[in-house]
Amino acid sequence: MLNAQVTAQELAKRGESLIRQSTNRYLTTVRIAFRAKQRRFDDFDDLLEESGAKPVQRAILELSDEQNQPDLLRD
Repeated sequence: MLNAQVTAQELAKRGESLIRQSTNRYLTTVRIAFRAKQRRFDDFDDLLEESGAKPVQRAILELSDEQNQPDLLRD
């Protein structure tokens, strides 16, 4: 899911897609913030595993993948 390098342009497109396809922009923003907060605390738990992406970037990528590929959640 998280490639070695995700460009700022790709991240912006995914974020815009999330907002555009949502029925409520505020709730989508809150979901991104909540997911980012979870990822930040996960990073504290897993200090040995470093991620190149910041928590907000990871949250946008994850939510975008979930939205575009719902079969990922069915496992």
